[in-house]
Amino acid sequence: MSESSVEAVVSAASAAASAGNWRRAGVAGAAIGVVAAGAAAGVAIERLTVGRGMRRKARLALDSAGPYGALRGTPGKAFAEDGTELYYEVDEAEPEAPLGPRRRRLFGRKAPAPVTVVFSHGYCLNQDSWHFQRAALRGVVRTVHWDQRSHGRSGRGAAQLKDGTPVTIDQLGGDLKAVIDAAVPEGPIVLAGHSMGGMTVMALADRFPELIRERVVAVALVGTSSGRLGEVNFGLPVAGVNAVRRVLPGVLKALGQQAALVERGRRATADLFAGVIKRYSFAGRDVDPAIERFAERMIEGTPIDVVAEFYPAFTDHDKTAALAHFAELPVLVLAGVKDLVTPSEHSEAIADLLPDAELVLVPDAGHLVMLEHPEVVTDRLADLLVRAGAVPAGATVGGYGSTSSSAQPG
Repeated sequence: MSESSVEAVVSAASAAASAGNWRRAGVAGAAIGVVAAGAAAGVAIERLTVGRGMRRKARLALDSAGPYGALRGTPGKAFAEDGTELYYEVDEAEPEAPLGPRRRRLFGRKAPAPVTVVFSHGYCLNQDSWHFQRAALRGVVRTVHWDQRSHGRSGRGAAQLKDGTPVTIDQLGGDLKAVIDAAVPEGPIVLAGHSMGGMTVMALADRFPELIRERVVAVALVGTSSGRLGEVNFGLPVAGVNAVRRVLPGVLKALGQQAALVERGRRATADLFAGVIKRYSFAGRDVDPAIERFAERMIEGTPIDVVAEFYPAFTDHDKTAALAHFAELPVLVLAGVKDLVTPSEHSEAIADLLPDAELVLVPDAGHLVMLEHPEVVTDRLADLLVRAGAVPAGATVGGYGSTSSSAQPG
C-alpha cells in the first residue's frame, strides 16, 4: 500500500467517525486496524468462507471452554493522585503450600523474605493478562495484580474525564505508587511489568527512587521499552508507517469523540479486528484458539476513547535514565523475537544499560509472550524470585501453562 493510499484510508476513517454514522464509524475503526496490521486479505477470505453465525457460536464455545482470566483474589481499592479509583487483588502466600502433582522444586530456604510480587499489565489489557504466571505462583508467594487507570475494573481517569488532561507515563508511575501504598505498605517488593506496565515500573523508579532503593529487591521487564517508540514500524513498509504516524493521533481523537458509535461499529466488524489482534499479539501458528479469544476479549473491552487518550503517551515516553535505579538489583529482561509492538531490540537496549540483567529473547513469540509461551516466562520469573529470596521453604512453581492448540487449560 502506497503512502498516499494509506493517508486516503485513514482520512476517510476520520471523516466517517465525525459523520456520526455508526456503520461508517465501524468501518473507520476497521480501516485503521487494516492499515496497522496489513492483514486485511486473510481476514477478508475468512469472512467469505466462514458464516457469521458459525463464528459467533465458535466464540461462545471458546469463552466457555477457556477459563482464562477466571482467577480472583482478595479485592482492594487505591486512589491515585487525581482521585482515580484503582482496583487491585491480592493472592496471599500459603505458609505450607502443598506440593501438587507435576510441580518442580525450586528453592530450599527455611526462612524466606516476606516478598510481594506486584504485576503491572500493558496497554488495552488488564490484570488477567498475567493469568498463567498468577496460577503458577498462587500460594507460593504473595502477589498483587492491579488494573491500570481506565482499564479493567479500575475507574476512568479522573483527570481525563474532568478536563481532558492527557495520560502520561509519569502519571501511571504515580498510580503504581498508590497501589503499593495500599496493598504493600511494608516489606520487600518484586516489580513485574509487561509493555506499558514495564514503562509504569520505570516511571515509578524515576519519580520515587527511594522506594526502589529501600524496598524493591528484583524487577522483571517483559516486552517493554525505555523510549524511542516513535520509531517502531509495526512491520509496515516505511511509506505506510510514516503516513500512519502523521494522521493516526488525529484519527484516534476523532474516533474517541464518537465513542458510542465506534463501539457499535467495532462489534459489527469483530471478525476483522480478530485478525488484527492475532497478528499483533502472537507470532506462532499453534496458539490455543481459546487463548486468542481471551486476548481479543481483553482488547475489545478497552473503550475507543481510552485507546485514544493513552496513545500519545507512548511517543513521549523516555525513561532510559530511570533504568539506573535498577542497576544493583536482580533484573529479568524478556521479549518475543517477533514482537511487532515493542520489538525485542528495545529489550536488548535495556539490557545493554543493565549489564548484570538476565536477557531472554523468546523465538517464535509475539507481544503477548506471557500468554503465548507462559512456561518460559514463568520459569524465568521463578528463577528471578529465587535470586531475590522470595520463594518459601520447599515451595514449588507448577508447570502451568502450555498454549499450543492441543493443550488443555490448566
